[in-house]
Amino acid sequence: MSDTVIRVENLGKKYIIGHQKQERYTALRDVIANGAKSVGHKLLKPFGKQMSHQAAEEFWALKDVSFEIKQGDRVGIIGRNGAGKSTLLKILSRITEPTKGRISIKGRVASLLEVGTGFHPELTGRENIYLNGSILGMSKVEINSKFDEIVAFAEVEKFLDTPVKRYSSGMYVRLAFAVAAHLDPEILVVDEVLAVGDVAFQKKCLGKMEDVGKQGRTVLFVSHNLATIKHLCTQGVLLERGSVYSRGAINEVVKKYEETIFYKAENAPVKIGLLYENLSEQISSNFYISRVEIFDEFGKPKNSIFTWDYIKFRIHYVARESTISASGVLSVMTLENTTLMLCSTRPDKTVSMEIHQGEHYFDCSFASWPLAAGQYLLNVGLAIPMREWLCQLQEPIPFYTEARDIFHSGMPPDSSRYIVAVPYEINPND
Repeated sequence: MSDTVIRVENLGKKYIIGHQKQERYTALRDVIANGAKSVGHKLLKPFGKQMSHQAAEEFWALKDVSFEIKQGDRVGIIGRNGAGKSTLLKILSRITEPTKGRISIKGRVASLLEVGTGFHPELTGRENIYLNGSILGMSKVEINSKFDEIVAFAEVEKFLDTPVKRYSSGMYVRLAFAVAAHLDPEILVVDEVLAVGDVAFQKKCLGKMEDVGKQGRTVLFVSHNLATIKHLCTQGVLLERGSVYSRGAINEVVKKYEETIFYKAENAPVKIGLLYENLSEQISSNFYISRVEIFDEFGKPKNSIFTWDYIKFRIHYVARESTISASGVLSVMTLENTTLMLCSTRPDKTVSMEIHQGEHYFDCSFASWPLAAGQYLLNVGLAIPMREWLCQLQEPIPFYTEARDIFHSGMPPDSSRYIVAVPYEINPND
């Protein structure tokens, strides 16, 4: 009992969502006119039922969540988008209050959640280091002893006396992580904000979190990169639709997560050639993916993908406004979210795709599908290169590549030994 540092009991978090139809842009005269109409309606019917253009809906981001975390545990929080991972971390970090249930935490908590939280934008990097240390209850002497180490780790020496609102997102994350990890909290909470940094810094952060855990402190880490989760964490909590679906040793929890992904894929209604269809009736985005289909070399829909097949992915999208210099993107990943292929309609800076309002599609074809038998994830979207995503799928699409006797040995090869299977010839030199 004494080594339990976090205890969560029947935790629930409810949000009230308002649904209001409105134009994307509203002129000042329209705001004034709508306000006048509302006042007039109240004057004419002061005691009548007021008409509302907004309907409220309850949404439980977390429901009856219970678990315990021991001192020194490195815990990976995993689950699909919208499962409640970030909400849970915000409650544990005391950023938001739960609607019901209770949490008990022993020790100081340092959090690194989304970019923009934790620092005062008008203060310099130096001032924010001392501010965060004092919030954690540290004395100035204690902060001074860690100061040089924090600055060196964050690699922001030249900008230490610049307000952090001038920092790039990468600089901000580097300093925020350095502060959170070096000010000796008993519990370190990190969301997948580390994805903002470069690869070298991500590796440095993961090494630091590993060190923190080995020092007997507790780490809670959210990431979609399952390989990283398995490397760093010893324990796992799997959230599904706001509830705890599985908890325990990290490898077992990750296995459960992978099973849930493919169970849902296998039990979804199947239409020949249809990998994905957006059935949502209310989509507020100006761009969204509506459908993803698979075709063979003759243009016929197909349901299965075999190694070395001809495959054409057709990605349908809807644009509610026009844009230029956009790019259609398709990526294939392992279940651990390691990218195996990244394909784009804009392979270099001289080519661009102009998008007009309406429904359109782009194709991505493979003359010989290069992946071995196994389970993979597919993501597609539209992007303005080097700037931002216009849209992408909320969750990658799980799919299988089926085994094929590519070596003509009478049986499919053991695909556990490799991922990529590229056609080749070896000719002995006689």
